[in-house]
Amino acid sequence: MRIAVVHGFGAPGGEDEAVLDQVAALTRAGHEVRLVAANGRGRDPLATLRAFGPDVVHVHNLYPAFGRAWVTEWTGPVVATLRHGPHRGSRFAALQFPWAPRGGLRQDPLLRRADRLVVLSEASRDACARAGLPRERLDVVPDFVPTVAEPEVGAGEAGGADRANGADGSGDAWVCVGPLAPERGVLELLRRWPAGERLDVIGAGPLEGRCRAAASASVRMCGAVGRGELRRALPGYRGIVLPGRGTRRAVPLVYAEALAAGLPVLAFEGAGASAVPRAVRSEGTGTVTTLDAHLPGALDVAAKIFPTLREHCRAVYAKRYGEAVWTERTECLYASLVA
Repeated sequence: MRIAVVHGFGAPGGEDEAVLDQVAALTRAGHEVRLVAANGRGRDPLATLRAFGPDVVHVHNLYPAFGRAWVTEWTGPVVATLRHGPHRGSRFAALQFPWAPRGGLRQDPLLRRADRLVVLSEASRDACARAGLPRERLDVVPDFVPTVAEPEVGAGEAGGADRANGADGSGDAWVCVGPLAPERGVLELLRRWPAGERLDVIGAGPLEGRCRAAASASVRMCGAVGRGELRRALPGYRGIVLPGRGTRRAVPLVYAEALAAGLPVLAFEGAGASAVPRAVRSEGTGTVTTLDAHLPGALDVAAKIFPTLREHCRAVYAKRYGEAVWTERTECLYASLVA
C-alpha cells in the first residue's frame, strides 16, 4: 500500500517522535511510505501528494506548517489523527484539538473531509462525539513505542540518567520523566517528596529553576536526556512516578515507554481527569495515590508491589502499546478505506 503521512514538525507532547515511529513501522511492514513534512511554515502539500499518488493520506499536525483548505481538493481517502496539545486561543482548548479553527468544529475543512478520525483513547472518542463529531468516523488507535532492545554490554551515553541501578529494578531510586511544566505536577511532587527517598527527575522546561530549588538532597535533577539513554536507564529504577494533572484524555508516550521497560507506574489523581490513573487501574500496571496523601506510605506500598508487576507491565505493553498491534489496527483502518 502507498501511504502519505502529512505532518508539520514542532508539535507538542512527543508527537513528532510518534509520527516518525509510525512511518518506520509502516515501512517495516512492507508499505511504501512518503513523509510529507515541514518545519515551520511549509507549502501546500497537494503537488507532492499528486506526484506520489498514495492509496491513503494520513494527516497528523498541520499547525503551523500547512493550511487546511487543500484537503477539500484531495479526492482520495484521508485519515486524520486528533491529538492533545491545544494551541493558545483555540475555542476548543478544553477538548484539546490542536488545530481547531476559530470558526468551530463544523467549519474545519479537515475534520469535515477526513473519512476517519483516529483518537488515542476511548475517553477522547467520547469527548469528540460529545463535541459533534460522528462516532462512526472515530477509531481508537493508541500510540505505540518501538520494542526496547536489549542494552549492549558497556553501552551508554554520558548523561544525567546514568545512575548505578540494577538492570532489573534492583536499584533503590525512583524516576519521574516529563516536561517541567505546570500541567505535569512535578513541582508539587518535589515539594512533598520524602527526604530519604532517591528520585531522578528527567526533563526540562519553564519550571526547572523552581523545581531545582524545591528538590531535596535525595533528588537528582538530570535535565533532558536522549531517548536511547532513557530507555537504557528505565529498567533499573524501582518504578516511575507520573504526577501529571489536568484533563489529558490519552496516556503520554512515557507511560508506554515505562511498560516496555517493565517499569510499574505510581500515578496521582487530582482535580482533573488525567488518563494515567485510569490506565493504571484498568491495566493493573501500578498503584494510584494523590498528592495530598501520605507519600511515604504510598511509596512503601509501591515498593512492595512493583517487583511482582514487572512482567505484567511488559505483557500489557505488547498487547496494547506494541508496534505489532498498532500496525495491525492501522492496516485494517487503511484497508477499509481503500476497499
